[in-house]
Amino acid sequence: MPYCCQCGGQVGPADVYCARCGTRQPQSAPATEFLSGISPRTAALLCYVPVLGWLASIVVLASARFRHDARVRFHGFQGLYLFVAWLIVDWVLSPMFRFPVFPGMEFHRLVPGILKAVIFGAWIFMMVKVSHDEQYKLPILGELAEKSVSEQR
Repeated sequence: MPYCCQCGGQVGPADVYCARCGTRQPQSAPATEFLSGISPRTAALLCYVPVLGWLASIVVLASARFRHDARVRFHGFQGLYLFVAWLIVDWVLSPMFRFPVFPGMEFHRLVPGILKAVIFGAWIFMMVKVSHDEQYKLPILGELAEKSVSEQR
């Protein structure tokens, strides 16, 4: 039971004024659910923000609001897997191609750069597709995302 902010007397939870002293009581704002003001399309779009979309993907996949929205969860998983592909290129393939195979040939830095450009292009492509409310499944990552969504039902 709440108490009056002025005199300390008991007041009801819905009382606007204290019955004892007449002081107006502060009303607490109703608790809003996290992500309540975000649309499913915006949530899916945020999952593909280059390099930072993994944060939005984790928030979307962990939120109760999108727990039963298979389409948004698909984009969350696909965005997360796209970031994992970026990490594999950056942390695994780039060090492998750091040293030239043949002296004088500098194409060894070209392969990771091309792969990063492809992944970056896929992020932008998916942002355009999601902004037009189109469902698109990337070749390998889309199948993994579909499987992840279906396993959680």
